Amino acid sequence: MSAATEAVATVKAAKGKIRLRWPHYLLIGSGLLVLLSLVRVIDDADPVTSSGTVSAALRLAVPIFLAGLGGLWSERSGVINIGLEGMMILGTWTGAWAGYQWGPWIGVLAGIIGGALGGLLHAIATVSFGVDHIVSGVAINILGLGLTQFLAGLIFDTGAAKALGGGPRQSPPVDPIMTLTLPVLSGGKIGGWQSPDWLGSLEGRHWFLLSDIAGIARGLTSDMSLLTLVSLLLVPLSFVILWRTPFGLRIRSCGEDPYAAESLGVQVYRMKYAAVVISGAFSGLAGAFLVTVAAPLYQDGQTNGRGFIGLAAMIFGNWRPGGLAAGSLLFGYTDAMNVRGGGQAVHALLLFVAILLIGVAVWQALRANRLRGQIVTDLGRREVRNASLGAVLSLVAAAGLLVWFLMSEIVPGELVSFTPHLTTLLVLALASQRLRMPAANGVRYRRGEAR
Repeated sequence: MSAATEAVATVKAAKGKIRLRWPHYLLIGSGLLVLLSLVRVIDDADPVTSSGTVSAALRLAVPIFLAGLGGLWSERSGVINIGLEGMMILGTWTGAWAGYQWGPWIGVLAGIIGGALGGLLHAIATVSFGVDHIVSGVAINILGLGLTQFLAGLIFDTGAAKALGGGPRQSPPVDPIMTLTLPVLSGGKIGGWQSPDWLGSLEGRHWFLLSDIAGIARGLTSDMSLLTLVSLLLVPLSFVILWRTPFGLRIRSCGEDPYAAESLGVQVYRMKYAAVVISGAFSGLAGAFLVTVAAPLYQDGQTNGRGFIGLAAMIFGNWRPGGLAAGSLLFGYTDAMNVRGGGQAVHALLLFVAILLIGVAVWQALRANRLRGQIVTDLGRREVRNASLGAVLSLVAAAGLLVWFLMSEIVPGELVSFTPHLTTLLVLALASQRLRMPAANGVRYRRGEAR
């Protein structure tokens, strides 16, 4: 066997990748739900799977997901977009400005346009003028924050807007978007008849697993905003467009190798512009969601770093819509634990994470044992050492969390408020080994200049 062939075999054996499909994801999700239910019963932490927590998690996850989806579109075309936060801020202001005057849906449209203008500015700077993508993104974040603060003082603190409750740091109230509740199961109305809340009744009994399923289902089927439903539909829509249409193929080809795409007749500049403007529109929609669903008005500092968390969710999702949605729900859930559950619910999650880490340690140990008999190269030995070290570190972390869980009854409030940010750091650290961003992401492109 040649050295090259042996190296390829080593890499394939070390990775040992299994292509996961929907049955695998359903099995993993079911196992996590059973474990979460068990932890809830052991620690008597009902908010862990309550309908209020699930509803709050979904409401908190949607703007993160929309911002991350904007980053996905941009970076699939090869343009790094860390200006998502600034585009979200533009969406919050324009959405509130139009929303309090002409209604929430006009506000949503205005928010999309405001974010798209931010995306257009980013495209002009990076695609046409070759400005460094990071520099341009930082500039848009600064511009979005400063411009909206200036406009808020100029418009919301004068005239009719001030009379309606506006001020230099906030807008007048915006009418909420209509919500939906599923009849019969979650207590919705059919005509003038109020149906019984079967899911709420089952949730209130606090039974193992059944009440958890009822709480999650009730949180997903009661008082859901129409804009939330529209946002969730963007997951399959983005996947279909980017992976099942010629337009999406052209965009992704620009992110992988723009010069090869150019040689095949793809208008690379046009595709990059389209993707980055769409990216800004999604970020603007995230901002409009904040002022029409999450809160009924614009406030200074309202985005609170959600654009950056959306970027982290996109990276966690490996630049794919499904993984991005899962990452956004994870961040939204930990944030909801901070809002709804408090120290008791987060205390229960210590046991949940400890059990997961024990499972990771067992998997890493089995993987190291399997690889030890298959590979003989230096690269292979390094993979064995990494797997063994991962197993040891996972066990140490699990032991620490178990000791913390057993020696305490509640997590201090300061740590509870830090939980979403800690989750962001941990997820990126654990996911970094399996990530593959588009090959030409961040590469400066000039028409006709082959590398």
